[in-house]
Amino acid sequence: MKSIFLRLLTVLGGISLFLLILFFIINVVIFFYKPSVPENTVFELNLDEEIIEYKPDETLAMAFLDDSPRLIHLLGAIEKAGDDEKVSMLVAKVGNKGLGFARIQELRSAIKVFREKGKKAVAYTDTLGEFGQGNGAYYLACAFDEIYIQPSGNIGLTGLIAETPFIKGTLDMIGVTARMDSRYEYKNAMNTFTEEHYTQPHTQALEALLNSWFQNMVKDIAFDRGLKKEQVINLFDQGLFTAQEALEAGLVDGLHYADEVLSFVQKEAGSSAQRLEWSEYIKRAGVLHEKGKTVALIYGVGAVQRGKSGFSPMSGKLAMGAETVSKAFRQAVDEAKVSAIIFRIDSPGGSYVASDTIWRETVRAREKGVPVIVSMGNMAGSGGYFVAMAADKIVAQPGTITGSIGVFAGKMLTSELWEKLGISWDEIHTSKNATFWTGTHDYTPEQWELFQNFLDQIYEDFTVKVGEGRKIPMEKVLEIAKGRIWTGEDALKIGLVDELGGYREAIGLAKKSAGIGEKEEIELKEFPGKKSMINLLIESMPLFGKESANSILAVSVLEEVRPKLKVFSELGLGADQGVLSMPFWISNIH
Repeated sequence: MKSIFLRLLTVLGGISLFLLILFFIINVVIFFYKPSVPENTVFELNLDEEIIEYKPDETLAMAFLDDSPRLIHLLGAIEKAGDDEKVSMLVAKVGNKGLGFARIQELRSAIKVFREKGKKAVAYTDTLGEFGQGNGAYYLACAFDEIYIQPSGNIGLTGLIAETPFIKGTLDMIGVTARMDSRYEYKNAMNTFTEEHYTQPHTQALEALLNSWFQNMVKDIAFDRGLKKEQVINLFDQGLFTAQEALEAGLVDGLHYADEVLSFVQKEAGSSAQRLEWSEYIKRAGVLHEKGKTVALIYGVGAVQRGKSGFSPMSGKLAMGAETVSKAFRQAVDEAKVSAIIFRIDSPGGSYVASDTIWRETVRAREKGVPVIVSMGNMAGSGGYFVAMAADKIVAQPGTITGSIGVFAGKMLTSELWEKLGISWDEIHTSKNATFWTGTHDYTPEQWELFQNFLDQIYEDFTVKVGEGRKIPMEKVLEIAKGRIWTGEDALKIGLVDELGGYREAIGLAKKSAGIGEKEEIELKEFPGKKSMINLLIESMPLFGKESANSILAVSVLEEVRPKLKVFSELGLGADQGVLSMPFWISNIH
C-alpha cells in the first residue's frame, strides 16, 4: 500500500513538474512572440477620449488611476504608421474632449505628416458639439482628408470665448478682503479676488490670446477645406450647424454613421485590409525611438511645487515637484550615454522657490555639456516659463500659452467674516512681524513695505534670468514681462521661444545640439525611470491592507465628484498655487 502511494506521489510530482515546465515555456513564448503587422493595415485612432501628457507612478493608486493614452505615444504611433509600408490608411473618431489648443495643433501636425507620405486619413464623428461648442474638435477634424458626421449630429462652430469668474462681490458679502499685489499690471491671476470685471490690461492680454488662436483656426480651416478666410469667418458667425447644413457649407464630406464610414474605408483599402487600433499596432510594430543614441525625456506637468511630483484626487490635476524633476535631471546628466535632454512642460506655474530649484538643474545640465531642449504643451507660463528659460532652445506650438513673467502674492483678511459668524479671535505673539501672514490682521505699513520688497526681489530675479537665458536686453525684457501672457506664435516674435512645433521639432533640435545625424535613430528614455509594478506593490504593502484598498477606492470615488470640485481649484480655493502662477481655466478650447 505504501509503495502504491509513493508511486502515485511520484507520478503526480512528475505531472506537476511537467505542467510547471510547460507553463514556463508557454509564458516565455508569449513574452517573446510578437505578432506581425498585417500586410494591408488600416491604422485606427480614437481621438474622442482624454489624451494626457504624463501620469506619475509614485503610488499604486496612481498606477491604477487612469489608462488614458499619452500624447507622445499617440504621436509616435502615427509617425511610425506613416513610415510603415504595411499601413495603407488612417481612420479616426474625433470628438469634443478638451484637449487644449496646443495639443490639438500637435495632433494636427502628426496627421498632416502622415498624409504627406501619400496615405489617406479619414475622420468620423457622431457630433461635434451637441448643443455645445465644437470649435476645437472641428479644428482637429480638418487635418484629415475627409470628414463624415452622423446625420443627426451637428457642428458647434460658434467661435471662441474667454470667461473669467470674479468673486470679489462674494468675498465682500461674507466679509473677506483680498490683500494682494503683483508685478505688474498684466499679472491677472489675482484679479478673480480683487476685481469685479476685466481690467484694461487683462482685456488686452485675453483679446490678443483669442485673436491669435482664432486667426490660426481660420487660416488652417480655410486651407484644409478649400475655402476663403472670409468664408470661414462668416461660417463662425453663423454658429451652430445641423449635419445637413454643415454638408451644404462644405464643412464635412458626407453624412454617415460610424459603421457606414468604416465600411467605406474597408472597401477602399481592400477586402484583405485589417483594422488595427493604435495600441495594438505599436505592440506589433514596436514603439518609436527605442534604439540608438540616448536622449532623455523629462516631464514637468502641473503646478510647480516643492517636494515630489504628484496627483491631486480632488482636482484631478498633476503637480510638478521640484524634488522629482531635479532628481530626473541629475540622473540624466550622470548617465554617460545621455546625449541631450528634452524637457516637456505643461504648467501654469506655482512656487517661486520650486521653480528656481528646477531652473538651477537646467543650468547645471548645460554647464556639464548636456543640451536642454524645452518642448511646451498647452501652457508653460509664469513658473512654467521660469523652469524653461535657461534651456538651449525652446519649442512651442503657435497656440501654447506662455510668458506671464511676473509675480503676485498676498493673503485673505477674514476678521469681518468671523465677526459675522460670532467667532472672536485672540492671539499672543513674540515679534512685531509675527502677524505678517495671519488673516486676522492687515499688513502694518512696515509689513506692506517688506511685502513690496519681496515682490520686487522675485520680479527682478525672474526678469534678470530671462535676459540672461534668452539673451534679451533688459529694457526689452521689462517691456515684454509685466506678467503678460503670450501665445507661442507671438512669443516667437519677441524672443521668448526659438521655434514653433512640438515633440517632433524638439527631437530634431536635440539631435542637432548633440551632434546626432538627422536620420540617425535615437532612444528616447524617460527620467526618472518608471517604477515597476512589483516595486509599487512592495511600497504599498500590505497589498490588501486597509490603507492600500482605501487609497484606490478614494481615487475611484473622486473620479465621480471631481468635475464638481474642479471649480474650487480653478478659483484658487484649493491648495496654495504659489506666487508664479496663472489661472488653469484659460488653457482649453472647445
